[in-house]
Parts: sequence; structure tokens; C-alpha cells
Amino acid sequence: MTAVLAAAPEVQHAASAAPHAGPAVGPADGLSAEQVLALLPGHPAFPTSVSHRRRQLRGAAVVLRWLSGHPGSGWQQRWCNAGGDAGLGWVDGFVADAPGTRGHKRAEVTAGLRGLLLNGVVRPGYGFFRHYKPGTLITQIIAADATDTFERLKQTAVELGANDHQHNDARVTIAKMVLHTGRGVDQLTVEDFDDYRSAFHGRRIPTGTVLAWDMLRAIGVLPADSSMRQHLRRGPQTTTQLVDRYPIQSAKIRHLLIRYLDERRPAVDYSTLRSLAATLAGTFWVEIERLHPGLDTLHLPANVAEAWKLSLATVTGKDGRVRERRSRFDVMGQVRTFYLDIAEWATEDPFWAAWAAPCPVRRGDTDGTSRSKQKNLAEMHQRVRERMPLLLDLVNAADAHRVFTEGLLQAATAAAMDSDFVHDGLTYRRTTSDPRTRGGPDQVMALNPATGQKINVTREEDDAFWAWAIIETLRHSGVRIEELLELTHLALVSYQLPSTGETVPLLQIVPSKTNEERLLLVSPELASVLACIISRLRHRHGGSVPLVARYDHYEAVTGPPLPHLFQRRWGTGQQVLSTQTVRNLLNATLARTDLRDLAGRPLHFTPHDFRRIFTTEAVSNGLPVHIAAKILGHRNINTTQHYLVIFQDELVRTYRAFLDQRRATRPAAEYREPTDAEWQEFQQHFELRKVELGTCARPYGSPCRHEHSCIRCPVLRVDPKQRPRLVEIIRNLADRIGEAKRNGWHGEVQGLQVSLAEAEKKLVSLDRRATTGEPTLLGIPIIRHT
Repeated sequence: MTAVLAAAPEVQHAASAAPHAGPAVGPADGLSAEQVLALLPGHPAFPTSVSHRRRQLRGAAVVLRWLSGHPGSGWQQRWCNAGGDAGLGWVDGFVADAPGTRGHKRAEVTAGLRGLLLNGVVRPGYGFFRHYKPGTLITQIIAADATDTFERLKQTAVELGANDHQHNDARVTIAKMVLHTGRGVDQLTVEDFDDYRSAFHGRRIPTGTVLAWDMLRAIGVLPADSSMRQHLRRGPQTTTQLVDRYPIQSAKIRHLLIRYLDERRPAVDYSTLRSLAATLAGTFWVEIERLHPGLDTLHLPANVAEAWKLSLATVTGKDGRVRERRSRFDVMGQVRTFYLDIAEWATEDPFWAAWAAPCPVRRGDTDGTSRSKQKNLAEMHQRVRERMPLLLDLVNAADAHRVFTEGLLQAATAAAMDSDFVHDGLTYRRTTSDPRTRGGPDQVMALNPATGQKINVTREEDDAFWAWAIIETLRHSGVRIEELLELTHLALVSYQLPSTGETVPLLQIVPSKTNEERLLLVSPELASVLACIISRLRHRHGGSVPLVARYDHYEAVTGPPLPHLFQRRWGTGQQVLSTQTVRNLLNATLARTDLRDLAGRPLHFTPHDFRRIFTTEAVSNGLPVHIAAKILGHRNINTTQHYLVIFQDELVRTYRAFLDQRRATRPAAEYREPTDAEWQEFQQHFELRKVELGTCARPYGSPCRHEHSCIRCPVLRVDPKQRPRLVEIIRNLADRIGEAKRNGWHGEVQGLQVSLAEAEKKLVSLDRRATTGEPTLLGIPIIRHT
């Protein structure tokens, strides 16, 4: 063996000579090279062929010789310092001088490396597996397993509905963790999965990891009451963690914000606390430090406060576009509350007294709050006006796509593999399942030969069904999106009317936003949708609705397992739909309809739009507003009234109904048809209103109150043709005033001056009318007798 070691060439590697931390060392870490080589034949996976044994020993000697040329107290440290985890690039140095037997030499070195890995002489980091495919190595690990662990894992994968490709990915994941940690399969922990996920994809979940978790959980290695998704979900963060999400430079301000939020935390829910931390720490103080670095007091200079409020007016989106910040008044209100709370608490606690400072947000800075709310309300009403007439088109599109995909799935399932079938006038070809699609081996795939598009028919049908179910449930119930996802089979209850004994179905809405539980009367349309959902879940899960725990991302908590209605398959299990999935399904349905708004842009629906449309339709059809408030779960009726949208045709119809109702309360004689004599008298009234300078506008049946002194009368409408006459009257009045003054007729002077002032006003009004245009004469109304 010593001769074999001496034959290994010197290989230069660019790895850093500085030692660094790696996996925990194995039991053979301190052995000599000769002892390690003597250890290899004792492993159960050591080759049975004499030639293969010699090849592995020669290759292991080469690797050990290479590692001996690097610093370290043991083989593991030498492996890390030699850069072994960077891949197999160092093997090229061993095969460079053997061009004729390059492949044979490489196979020999890699066989020796496998022997060292199997015996735990070195434990590779996860970075090593980015460059090395451990297929043969994993086969040897399974073969060397004295227990039936891997066989149990294989049976578990079949029970979970995983196909061969998914099972292989999970098996590779487990084998990598075994090689890295040096522990057996039954000794793997949750922390090992965290290390593996962080090393490969950070926050993403590597392929095979979820199934590996489920398999180990099923055989009792991992906790039985935890899935990987539940493990990765963060619970409610501490106040310190919420504040530390933002790069605050001042330690004093950081401590202040943490203590302030701790004071507020008991009185608010977690979602509100998280939003408040984002506003005070992120939108407020981080921006203040950007404008004035090094500031550590709440007493802001006037120029800094004004600069912050100016920057608050706009926000830059991910696309780089600058737009108006819609929440700027809310932000200023929260900052003002922050300062006022400190000022109030300072009267009782000396800690807060040191931080009391003038508020940078003055009372006048938030004067636009009401105007902003009115603007947002008007925009919301316009959204409803645009979407309400098109809601039926969206519903029809969702239902048509559901029926189409359901028929496509039935036709594809009935067709033989690699055969053509026709659905809805189009020809498809049944093809093999894509092994990498989630959902197990029951995926039905079809190929459209005309376009070359490969369709996962099972997934398409599932998406189409849940999109239809979501739209129908939202529009028939008016529930919030979180209330929709919280619906369970237990929420359907019945109530017997005491008067008639009739049994009516009710839908129990669990407390969500307002923490108020309420009951909704289930309409026949909604009952049909819920029945389809329950029937689908029962048909696919042995006659019962599966129990699934739902994660509330608002409160960052996972609820108990319940028979949720809006659940679908995820991986090898069931998962309640997320809010993002609901939005994605709505957007996909809208994309197929090609609906557009008044500006010609693609129409966008949010789940809350259905709630507003539901409210508007209900109240428009006669439901009292206060009853609608109870159905929606609103504590204040004004909130419900903000949901109501008034359409122009509704306005006209309602006003006409008001007139008819008012007319019905008046005496019938007031609405009789006029006689011919009365109508003739009415027409003669308009003839009598004609005077010298124009028309008298006094009401019908009223006498002249100015004794025919028309020049002073405010109801005189001067005819433009009589302007010269009016100018002549003004000149005559001026002459008469002069004559009266000369003769000392002071009473006459005063009366003539009043007449002159009124005449001049009428001349000015006449000239203004001539400038702005003549009014439209409608003429005298004519009553046609039937």
C-alpha cells in the first residue's frame, strides 16, 4: 500500500490554505493513510470483484495522497482546506499524464473517493453535490443498509401517491444528508433539513425535500404532527424581530420603537402590529436617517420634517415608476399618534418624558384625509360601475372553461396512451405523464398536435373547477377572502323556522376581521356550488372531507385540522388554498375573457370587488341597509353605505318612484286634466306678459306689483331688439334728473335716480347676454288631448 501511496502525483489546487469549519469529523478522521485503506474492505458495499477492489484501493490511495499535501489535523480538515467541496476539478490533475487511459483513471479515482465517503473518512459539504451526481454512491448506501429503512421508505412513497421519479428525488435528498452528517437515516433531524434547504436554495424548497420529510415522518423519524410547510412557516415574530427588519442606525431609536410597540402590542392584532412597525421603523425613521444621518432624537429639525413629508407624497414602484402614495395620510396619522402617545405617557413614566418632543406632523398636515377618502370612495364606486355589468360575462367564462376542461379530462382518461381523441372539435393525443409535475402518478397529459402544446389536463381541470367555485361563492355570499378560505364542512348548519317548521340552510362565518360570528342564509345557487365542492372532496378521499390545518398569514399562526372546503392537493397531501392562489385563479379566468374597462385596459377583479357588488345588488333589490350590514359583518352602517354604488338608471327610477308615491298622497283633483277655458286662460297669460321693453316674467295668476313701472321691476326680461329704446330711456332719465335738480324738485330727483340705476343694470345684463350668447327659447308647452 505504501508503494501505491508513493505513486500518487502532486496536484496543485487553488484552494485557500486557511482552515475553515466544515461538517463534524468521522471516527476515521485521525487514522493514518494505511489504516484508512485497511478499513475500506470491511464496509458492506466493498466490491466483490477482485479487480474492482484493487481499483477502489488504488483510487483511495491517490485521494489520500492528495489530501496529505494540504494542512489540517485530520482528513476532514484537509478535505475542506483542499477545496474538495468545490467539485471534482482536482481529478483532472491525476488523469492529465494518462491520455490513453483517461477514462479508466478517472473511474479509479472516483471509485476510491466513493469508498472514503462510504466509510466516513471525509464528509462532503452540500456544495460538493452541485458538481457530483451520487447515483452509484446512493445505490451502495442502500445496499449497505443492514436494516429495512430504505425499503420502508419506498413503501411509504407508494402509499403517499408518489411516482418513481419523485421517490428517487426524495431518496437522493436523504442520502445526501446521511453522507453530510454521518448519521443514519433514523437519526436525521429537522435541523438537518434546514441546513440542506439553506445550502441549496435558501428560502426555496429543493426538489424531493418535501416528500423526503413526509416519508421520514411516516416511519416515525420526524415528528408526526408537523409537515415541512408548517415547519417553514414563521410564527408571530417578536417586536424586536419586527423592528430589526429595517436598517435603523441609531440604537437609541431602535430601543425606543421596540418599547413603544411592546406597549401597543396587547391592544392590537398581529397584522396591525406588523403594519405599525413597518410604518414607524421603515417608512418613517429609516427615511429620516436617510435625509439626516446620525440623528438620534425625536425632536426633528424643521427642514428634515418638511423633507420627509415631501418624500412621503410619492413612492417608487418595482418598475421604477414614481406614483402618488395613496397611504400618505394614514402614515402621517400613525406618526402623529406615535408622538402624542409618548407625550401622554410622559405624564406617568419618566422614561417617556425624556422622549417627548414636538410632533413633526401638524394638525393641518392631515386636513386632506377626508378629501383623500372621498377620492378613494369615488374610485371604488367607479370600479363597481365598470365591473358589475360584466360580472355575468366572467361567471359564464369560468363555468364554460370548467365544463370544457372536465370534458377534456374525461376524454383524455378514456383514450389509450399515445392515441388521438377529439374533444369540442379539436384533436388531442394522450401522452405520458410528466414525472416532474406535482400531484403523483395520476396526472393525465395531452398533446395538441396543431400547436405542439403539452397540457396537464388534470391540473387544468382542477384550476378551472376551483376558479369557478371561488367566483360563485364570492358573488353569492359577499364574504371576505379570508372568510372564504376558512369555510369548513362544519359551517353548513340548518335552522327550522318556528312559524312554518320549514328547514333552511345557513352558512356559519367564523370571526375574521371584526371578530364577529354571523350566519348567512344559503341561496339555492350557493347551495349548489357548496354541494359540488363537498361532493368533489368526498369522491376523491373515500367519502369524507380531509382534515387540513390552515395557515393564517395575517396572524402568522396555523389553525387546527378541520374539514376545509377550499382545499386541493399539494405534493402528496392536501393544502388549503392561499390568498395568492385565489388571486392567480381569478387573473387566469379574466385573461380568457378578454374583458376590458372603459379605458380599454384589461379588466382586473379583486376578491373584495365581489363583496361590493353583492352589497350593491342586495340593497338595490330591496334589502334594507341595516340588514345588509349584519350580513356583511359591519359594526357601523356607514361602512355598508360606502359599499353602495348609485347608477344613473337607478337614480332616475328611484326618483320617479318617489314622485309617484308623493302624487298618490295628494288629492286627485290636483292632477285632473285642465278644461279648454282654463288652458285658454293660461295661454292668454303669456300674451298679457308682453310689455314695451320685452317680457314680464311674473308667475301665472299673479298681478303686477310695480304698477306697470317696468323699468324698476326685477322680473322684466328686456328684448335685445329694444336696446336702443332702453338707451333712450336712460338718456331721458338723466335729462329729467338734471331738470329736477335745477328746479329744486328733490323728491323727484330721488325717484328718478332709482329708475336710472335699475335701467343701467338692465342694460349691463342685456349686453352680457349678447356677449355670452342668446338663451334658447323653449316656447309654450302644448297639451295634446287623447
